[in-house]
Amino acid sequence: MKPTVSLLHASSYETTSLMRSLEAVLAPLGGMSSIVKVGDRVLLKPNLLTGSRPTKECTTRPELVYCVAKMVQDAGGKPFLGDSPAFGSAKGIAKANGLFPLAEELGIPIIEFHGKRYETEGEGELQHLRLSKEAMDADVVINLPKVKSHMQLTLTLGVKNLFGCVPGKMKAWWHMEAGKDVERFAQMLIETARAIAPELTILDGIVGHEGNGPSTGEPKELGVLAASCDVFALDRVMVEILGVNPLDVPTVAAAIRTGLCSDLEAIEIIGDPIAQLRSPDWKLPETMMAIDFGMPRVLRSTFKHLYIKFIQEPLSTYART
Repeated sequence: MKPTVSLLHASSYETTSLMRSLEAVLAPLGGMSSIVKVGDRVLLKPNLLTGSRPTKECTTRPELVYCVAKMVQDAGGKPFLGDSPAFGSAKGIAKANGLFPLAEELGIPIIEFHGKRYETEGEGELQHLRLSKEAMDADVVINLPKVKSHMQLTLTLGVKNLFGCVPGKMKAWWHMEAGKDVERFAQMLIETARAIAPELTILDGIVGHEGNGPSTGEPKELGVLAASCDVFALDRVMVEILGVNPLDVPTVAAAIRTGLCSDLEAIEIIGDPIAQLRSPDWKLPETMMAIDFGMPRVLRSTFKHLYIKFIQEPLSTYART
């Protein structure tokens, strides 16, 4: 069977309007109730790259997370929110991005990821990867990426967002170890996505983030919501909407090499046509950076991570009490 990608023009993050848009984009996939069953533990995996940068639009919008969580609860599921940001903790970054009020309103736990070694479909060193136990143990994973240009990987979409299921400093290790070989790094991301195997990906492209992403670019109104049970097919369709050569995006090129998606004729595209959603003036990064972080940066990153986790955040909690 062809994988299905559902596309919808959407222009508002206002929750009532956004809920209608989400219901419409999920309808061709059978709606949320076809993915989430009563009692399912459902991981919501947004993009929690960094703390609040409201003028940049470089993280998944809280309104979208809220609406998806409400839909999961209405279907009888038990949502929880998790990520493994490069710096700090999931709770700290979620708070900075305004996710705490919605989590408290809906009673959604925000969890930290812990690693465990898992067998994958990859070859060689990629036959086993250290991944989030919480993601692997969830009954359902709903992937909530943001559309962004990326100075290391050209674009970050659904597949790249699942790199957040690689816990803690393992991400920095991969940047240091595999960063000199973009194809190898991209294949690691493919194997991570295959292992996590999200049951649903809903892509936040109402307002994207173009230019020198993932965090220093600028917002760009796209007006796109996209959803699919096949994250690789969704990414393939999105590069078409953005007018980017799929072979110029390492994760999409790796998925094509692996046989996980190919041309658009192999994908059933439902909803608003690509031609109406296309953004021909989407800006890619002005300059590309090496993926390799290098040991000094990894050490600085590790120290900062430990400082935030064990000193700064506990002090903040103590001050509130």
